[in-house]
Amino acid sequence: MQDTPPRPPGNRSVLGPLLVVGVIAGATLVARRLGYGLGSRTIVRCRMGHLFTTIWIPGVKLNALDLGVARIQRCPVGRHWSLVTPVRDSDLTTEERELARTHRDSRIF
Repeated sequence: MQDTPPRPPGNRSVLGPLLVVGVIAGATLVARRLGYGLGSRTIVRCRMGHLFTTIWIPGVKLNALDLGVARIQRCPVGRHWSLVTPVRDSDLTTEERELARTHRDSRIF
């Protein structure tokens, strides 16, 4: 067997995390352009129709199981586990926005 020379130090150890950060930033920008207000007070709807606010930052899950554009998360309104998805602000009435803001999920699981 031939000994292979050691690899010179490179940027490979940095490339992976930078790629992940780039994909997350791109997904966030696309979602915002589509009308979804992602961030610390994102309005979401559970499968039973309840509206509440949660932290929704792509790639960061503090209290949910991520499924891409949806999450399995505890609904504070119905007190059940459910599939939740972000809601466009333009799809909500003023009353629905106010109702969602009165119900917040737990900040950290």
